[in-house]
Amino acid sequence: MNNVLTINRKMLLIYVMGIILVCIVATGKLAYIMIFKSEYYTEKALDVQERQRKIKAPRGKILDRNGKVIASNKTVCTISVIYNQVKEPEKVIKMLASELQMEEKDVRKKVEKISSREKIKSNVDKKTGDKIREYNLSGVKVDEDYKRYYPYESLASKVLGFTGADNQGIIGLEVKYEKYLKGMDGLILTPTDTRGIEMENALEQREEPVPGNNLTTTIDVNIQQYAEQIAYNTLEAKGANYVSIIVMNPNNGEVLAMVNAPEFNLNEPYKLNYEISGEDKKKKKQDLLNKMWRNQCINDTYEPGSTFKVVTATAALENNVVTLDSRFSCPGFRIVDDRKIRCHKTTGHGAETFLQGTMNSCNPVFIDVGLKVGVKKFYKELDKLGLLQKTGIDIPGEAGTIIHQIKNVGNVELATMSFGQSFQITPVQYLVAASAVVNGGKLVTPHFALKAENVEGDLVEKFGYKEKKGVVSKETSDTMKYVLEKVISEGTGSKGQVEGYKVGGKTATSQKLPRGSGRYIASFMGFAPADNPKVIAMAIIDEPEGIYYGGQVAAPVISELYRNILPYLLEEKEQGE
Repeated sequence: MNNVLTINRKMLLIYVMGIILVCIVATGKLAYIMIFKSEYYTEKALDVQERQRKIKAPRGKILDRNGKVIASNKTVCTISVIYNQVKEPEKVIKMLASELQMEEKDVRKKVEKISSREKIKSNVDKKTGDKIREYNLSGVKVDEDYKRYYPYESLASKVLGFTGADNQGIIGLEVKYEKYLKGMDGLILTPTDTRGIEMENALEQREEPVPGNNLTTTIDVNIQQYAEQIAYNTLEAKGANYVSIIVMNPNNGEVLAMVNAPEFNLNEPYKLNYEISGEDKKKKKQDLLNKMWRNQCINDTYEPGSTFKVVTATAALENNVVTLDSRFSCPGFRIVDDRKIRCHKTTGHGAETFLQGTMNSCNPVFIDVGLKVGVKKFYKELDKLGLLQKTGIDIPGEAGTIIHQIKNVGNVELATMSFGQSFQITPVQYLVAASAVVNGGKLVTPHFALKAENVEGDLVEKFGYKEKKGVVSKETSDTMKYVLEKVISEGTGSKGQVEGYKVGGKTATSQKLPRGSGRYIASFMGFAPADNPKVIAMAIIDEPEGIYYGGQVAAPVISELYRNILPYLLEEKEQGE
């Protein structure tokens, strides 16, 4: 009997100890939750009891180099209703349908839908939003928001880019500098009942948004507007597919203007800027939009034609295979292996020096020069001038060079490459190479962004870009500036002259593939002042009707541009220096 009692007491003790242990563990767990995890579970409870609504942060502005705003924000409103707070549904439905210009049946569906909050319409202009707020109808909410706004509409559209419905960058600088421009959204916290429906007359808590940073660019609105005006005039006069113009500081790569006419309206980026006809009718809308948004200066490649003779001449001078007085003869063609390659002057230029051959843009002279340089040295010079890789410009989608592998280059390929055919580069690649030739031998990175600042004006980041010195000797650079000034003053680029200024440059007329199609690209590169360049620019006219020679149709474009901007630009430079 005593043994049984002893066993029972032991079992009772074990049970009691177990219960005490469980209580201790539970108490410890409860203490842990209440003390150490209280903040976590408080947030969880608030998540159930509060509804969050985002307050969009105003996106940072984009400014030109002089502080002019070229991308900003416009206040808009989002209209919504809270079902359990609507006291006069019929009045709300009629008012919203009238003010928002919506079908009454569509508004009714949303107002009568049992939900915590139902959006009626977003991107409503502020004037309308304020008017709706003045009705003071229970259950109707008007939240202010921001929509991107471009005061110059189509100015530099393919450079700036635009934003989507969520105010996020889509193309151009808007997407490249998204992390600087976007800001940090705020929150509106509204108490809700157990069903998650916002409580009437409840006090809202707000976490204010942090505005995005302002981005200052290299673009000069005055120069951009001049360039666009000239591009559109040329586009209409020549019936071309497009006209592109780039204006850049050759000494540091700052792009002052970049035009791709026709541009599109940044405030209506999904509206095509031309009437659909022919083959375009078979294409999807998105493909047509992508075509409209393309930046031909950066996204597309082309055969540079005779403007590339600047590179061939530089390679020849750098490798000491010619001097300006070297003698050549042009009978109107040159036989290379089994190929007869013609000069643009079919009757020939006769006897001429290298300087005269450059001024005449003579193909046989440059064929001879290219073959003298040789494949390996030719490619080495292309590489030094940045023509075998992308420039690194700060806009997405830059295309790369399309060129023969060096092992596949024979005499014929080298001969045609020497005057700018049988390979393709982008316009901006060419302009960077030409800049290195005339700026003393410095390879620059073309760019748009200068600095990012917060709304208080404090510097967030000053952007820096790679430069490589010594890609061309100073002696060769000085010689090429002299040669290219002669091309303008006495040679094929005479229509690129600007009264009162010395200009250097080179013309080109490149035939598009397939050869013999009668389709051409006319182009011209010019820099000023010729002896100490402060600005370099180029114009490309795709498939001009009628006269299509670069010296006749492209050189006057840059000449007219320079007549407008050189007094303003060079005076500004002198003041800055």
